[in-house]
Amino acid sequence: MNATTVSLEQLNALDATAFTATLADIFEHAPWVAETAAARRPFATVAALHEAMMDAVNAAPAEQRLAFINGHPELGGKVARAGAMTADSRSEQGSLGLDRLSDAEFERFERLNAAYRQKFGVPYIICVRRHTRDSILNNFERRLAGDRETELATAVGEIARITRLRLVAKVDGPGKPKTDGRLSTHVLDTVAGRPAPGIRIVLSEIGASARSVLHETVTNADGRTDQLLLSGGPLRIGTYEIAFHIGAYFASSGTPTADPPYLDIVPLRFSIAEPEGHYHVPLLASPWSYSTYRGS
Repeated sequence: MNATTVSLEQLNALDATAFTATLADIFEHAPWVAETAAARRPFATVAALHEAMMDAVNAAPAEQRLAFINGHPELGGKVARAGAMTADSRSEQGSLGLDRLSDAEFERFERLNAAYRQKFGVPYIICVRRHTRDSILNNFERRLAGDRETELATAVGEIARITRLRLVAKVDGPGKPKTDGRLSTHVLDTVAGRPAPGIRIVLSEIGASARSVLHETVTNADGRTDQLLLSGGPLRIGTYEIAFHIGAYFASSGTPTADPPYLDIVPLRFSIAEPEGHYHVPLLASPWSYSTYRGS
């Protein structure tokens, strides 16, 4: 556990005031959520603690719940640019660069934020850590076509995802809800019938206007990578590409190839839709052909 982590056992033993103070920042500007949940101790699991906190939100009077939703910052808006947010919100938006938007991007977010607030009377809320920037904007446009009742329910659902991630980072104990996904790969040499070591792999996020390299590595003796391509949190919904540099591998392995090679770099483009899922993207390759599938 790091210095800011507390155990579930410790939380259960605290008095109500200390319990509330410890978890006051999990829900944005709403220490009353932790205060209400304190009465339901002891909690056997971290998931049960989060459920109790969400029950407090859902059981709150409509006016209080609406004020709670309105306490959340807009995405990429003036508050984000000024840095006037809670530390958690600042970190979450900053992880996607929403506090460092170009003037054109800032203007687009401002237009969407204004249209959303005018229609629904609340800020657009989404769990940023589960999305790429393209995914957020696509979701923004899609949700603008909805109705207010649906959007209020969606906002609370997104707050549940946001706070689940915050709570898992804060509280150590049994029964943590699943909040992380993973991306892995495996390369097989179909000519030799064995794993393919030493293949350079480059993972990129493919955005609407640009691409960004996320990870570069080389396959090990088992044709896998020593570390997962993505892990340690939810995978971001979006489009990705893994480039497999197989030409150099087959040239060095003594396998007869063309010069230049028929297949040099194999790019596999795929999309992630399940942030907490396991995506395994293997490659079965020869100098002349390749295949893939979603593995497990």
